[in-house]
Formats: sequence, structure tokens, C-alpha cells
Amino acid sequence: MEKAPVLPAHKAPGRPRAADLEARHQGLIETAGQLFLKLGYGKVSLELIAREAHVAVRTIYVKFGGKSGLFQAVLIANRDRFITPNQMEGDQRPFKEIVDEFGEHFLDMITAPEALAVQRMVIAESKTNPEVGTSFFEAGPRQTREMLGNFFARSEMRALMHDDVDLDLLPSFLIQCIMGDPYSRFLFDPAQQPRDEMLRLLHRRLGLFYRSVLKQA
Repeated sequence: MEKAPVLPAHKAPGRPRAADLEARHQGLIETAGQLFLKLGYGKVSLELIAREAHVAVRTIYVKFGGKSGLFQAVLIANRDRFITPNQMEGDQRPFKEIVDEFGEHFLDMITAPEALAVQRMVIAESKTNPEVGTSFFEAGPRQTREMLGNFFARSEMRALMHDDVDLDLLPSFLIQCIMGDPYSRFLFDPAQQPRDEMLRLLHRRLGLFYRSVLKQA
């Protein structure tokens, strides 16, 4: 008498693996970022994002609190491609070496095509959608200034500076030195300028920063 064939056991449905959840999370952020760049913040609805990312609208609310929270997550994900959060606070290298590296990474970030597109979108829409400006500031400038402020406040770094340096203004001052002429960045395509030339000008501006801040520049 032949035995009945043994059928493969079906795996009981369970919770998704951590890697799968992370992939879905990143996929949602990437999809949202593409839609924001393509259509603008105001014209993108949560329903559209959910449909394109193959998730439920409720998922977006649970994970991000809504559209502004998701927009912040998009901005933070882009920032983290260039700048590691809190990377400067425990860095033991010399002052100039740390700031030079930060300056190059920051310049690469703000001159990337997608970053310029986001900045232009925020400027265009922040008046009619104030949450756009708030989300942009919280995800980008605020975190960056806080990281720089903590770095400059380190006792060994403070000791290198002139006694009358205003630590509260120093993060914004450094960022402006790195960014250079804002009109050129927005009116002309940075991709048309060779990176070597951009870095040459950056380090000239950083030279001015060091001479104005450090006791021995």
C-alpha cells in the first residue's frame, strides 16, 4: 500500500522580519521624497503617498504623525547621507581638520540637485504652507546648528578661540562661510562648476573663518 505523499508544511504567518520592516520604512521615505520633489509639498496628499508606497494611510500617521513628520523624515534621511548626527561632538582630531571635513560634506549636501530642489520648494511654499518651513528648519538647520554649538562649546575647542567669540552666533557664522554667495547657488546650477573649484573657494572662505575665530589661525 502506497503512502500518501507528505505535503510541505505551510509557514504560519507571523510578524515581518526587522529587515523587511526597515526596507518598507525606507521605501516609504524614498517614495515620499520623490513625490515631494516632483509635485511640491502642497500637491502631495497622504493618500497619494500611501498608494504609491503600497502602505496604509494609517501607517504614515503611526510612524510619522502625518505629512509634515514624513517630510521631516525625508529631509533627515537626505542629511544623513552626508553628515552623521553628532559626528563632531566626540571627534578628537584637530579643530581645523574637523571643520574642514564638515565644510566639504555640508557643501556637497547643499549643492546636490535634490537638495537645491527641496530648498527652492520650501522657499516657494512656506508662505502658504508654514509647516513646510517649520519641518525644514527642524530637520536641517536646527539640528546642524545644535551639533556645531556642542562642538564649539567643548572646552578644548573653546580654548583655541578668541575670548570674545560669541558661541551663540558661531554655528550660523560657519554655515554662512561654507555656503558662500546664496544668490549664485540658487540662480546658477552648481553642477556647472567643477568640484575642485568649489572646494578651492570653500577653503578660502574657511580661511577667513579661522582667522576671525582662532587665536592662532
